Amino acid sequence: MCTILLSIHPEFVDKIMNGEKKFEFRKVKTKRKPDKIIIYSTSPVCKVIGEAEVEDILVDKPENIWSETKKFSGINKDLYIEYFNNKDIAVAYKLKNVIEYPEPIDLQSLGIKSAPQSFVYI
Repeated sequence: MCTILLSIHPEFVDKIMNGEKKFEFRKVKTKRKPDKIIIYSTSPVCKVIGEAEVEDILVDKPENIWSETKKFSGINKDLYIEYFNNKDIAVAYKLKNVIEYPEPIDLQSLGIKSAPQSFVYI
């Protein structure tokens, strides 16, 4: 078990925080199994906004993952299909116990110099 920091676009961070998006999609599964995700909101916010526990990690064909996650995907099907275009595998981190920090945090305070392209282990 470990903690990862994910870079997520602000519009999706908002949907995670309000409960509309309960799955975070990725094209690659982490080698180690995360039990917590630290949520970094990308530009223009550029801050760590909160965290969530990982309830489950779904790995399957993109069409199967969509069928299982679409109700709480926080995105439309066209965007999902575009994101996983030509991919054989989709990864969906099922989030629970989402916490929004009272004050956003700078990456430097976590010992991270710059935002990861996808994720970084903490």
